[in-house]
Amino acid sequence: MEIKNYITPAGHQRIKDELLHLLDVERPAVVRTVTWAASNGDRSENADYQYGKKRLREIDRRIYFLTKRLEDAVVVDPETREETDQVFFGATVTYADEDGQETSIAIVGVDEVDMDKGHVSWISPIAKALIKAREGDTVKLRTPTGVQEIDILSVTYQKLG
Repeated sequence: MEIKNYITPAGHQRIKDELLHLLDVERPAVVRTVTWAASNGDRSENADYQYGKKRLREIDRRIYFLTKRLEDAVVVDPETREETDQVFFGATVTYADEDGQETSIAIVGVDEVDMDKGHVSWISPIAKALIKAREGDTVKLRTPTGVQEIDILSVTYQKLG
């Protein structure tokens, strides 16, 4: 059973950019270093060679990971979503907790989480509590300190970056 890798267009582009940078810039540079180091003779005590081979393995693992993430990606553009007050992937939600503290979050893919921007994964507890709820609803959020009620103040779909 395959889990979908929902992602916004901006997140998809970031992964593609990283993959292309690894393929076009980093990997060729490391290959050149390893080739040069190998031409110097004894490889057993050659730090450039050993480090280069290790770095090459790391880059290849990352390339494989990013390639798989892109293959499994389902790009969902919040800007093209029909107008609705219901919370789905790509929504920017403003909610108030029991103390009246307002918070805005955007529900994004697991590869796009950035708490500084308020981007949370669609599989996070807060997103799971909000998904399918509507503006004006009160939902229950299970936290380590217990169940909290939060009021959904607004739901919008906009470009996320």
